[in-house]
Amino acid sequence: MLDFESELKKILNDDPLGILKLRVSQTITIDQRLIDSFQEINRFIDENKREPEESIDITERKLFSRLKELRKDFNKASILKDLDRHNLLAKVKEHKTVDDILENDVLGLLDNDQEDIFNLKNIPKNRANTDFVARRKPCKNFKDYENNFKQIQKEINNGKRKLIKFKEHQLKEDRYYILDGILLYLEKIEEKNIKNFEGKTGDKRNDPRTRCIFENGLESNMYLRSLGKELYNNGSSVIQSNEEVLKEFNESFSDPYHKNDINSQDKATGYIYILSSLSKKSEIKSINDLYKIGFCTTSVEERIKNAPNETTFLMADVKIISTYKVYNYPSKKFESIIHSFFSERCLDVKIADNKGNYKMPKEWYIVPINAIEEAIQLIINNQHQSYKFDHLQNKIIKC
Repeated sequence: MLDFESELKKILNDDPLGILKLRVSQTITIDQRLIDSFQEINRFIDENKREPEESIDITERKLFSRLKELRKDFNKASILKDLDRHNLLAKVKEHKTVDDILENDVLGLLDNDQEDIFNLKNIPKNRANTDFVARRKPCKNFKDYENNFKQIQKEINNGKRKLIKFKEHQLKEDRYYILDGILLYLEKIEEKNIKNFEGKTGDKRNDPRTRCIFENGLESNMYLRSLGKELYNNGSSVIQSNEEVLKEFNESFSDPYHKNDINSQDKATGYIYILSSLSKKSEIKSINDLYKIGFCTTSVEERIKNAPNETTFLMADVKIISTYKVYNYPSKKFESIIHSFFSERCLDVKIADNKGNYKMPKEWYIVPINAIEEAIQLIINNQHQSYKFDHLQNKIIKC
């Protein structure tokens, strides 16, 4: 008679792959998640020999934001002390005094211009709970935005869109931003909401509610000024598509003070143009990423109509890549800035005119078109001083 118990033991003992062994899953603790996230930062530094920076790379930017937040939290820094082989958290302080708390007020919640924070005389008796921090909650119709978020992330990754340092004038509806490493969409700015501030000047400011959608499926109705403060402290603007850039270029150069509209009193001062050469000469035709960046007071079409007879156009027809109309702004200054930006990649060639005289054409640069457009956007946002074109890496980098 078959001994079932004996046969079962044989089956259980003959299990070389351990398929029949009972495995008990271990719950990942909060401390373990904290350690794992910090080890990611350590690995990045091991591989790159530097701390993560506020880069256009989303992964690196998330690590930068994570490290920045850890440096504000003494308790977390204490847990990670033994793992901090790069001394990243050595200067994190424990907040024991009021001065420590004020110094660590990263959101500016305790800085309300010149108001006396201890003067409570104007606070209504039945005031509701403070709402300077709007709670994020699940977005019920997130599926309406999900594909757009994926598209924006794709365009950031392939270089079609860039991340630049946030400035207050960039805060507009239907625009995307990065906050603490998370992509957000500013869908709507509500109607005006004028607030009184108790400063000596009796200042009044517009601070409406917003509707912000985050790529992690949450939404918030934080005040516009609160959103601006958070983006300024730890955020970036997502540069728009080329069509949007052209529109913003014209708006930004309508005057030096960033007024929004071009009116009858504004004066057009000229055009910035980007051209490529249609030369048949092999020594010109073989050069990749060759573009002329120039300025003219007439229309660009008028300026280039005699291109085959001018050495400045390499004695050949040209193709218009982009044009920008400039208002109330010294266009020569803009031209000078962008030429200085790409000075190390200036074309060095002599061209003979129709009489056989050799001349050195100016304003031709061997630079990728996306770098030229990125430089224009940095100049638009008055941020070009913090960047430079690295001719070895063939891209724009932070100084």
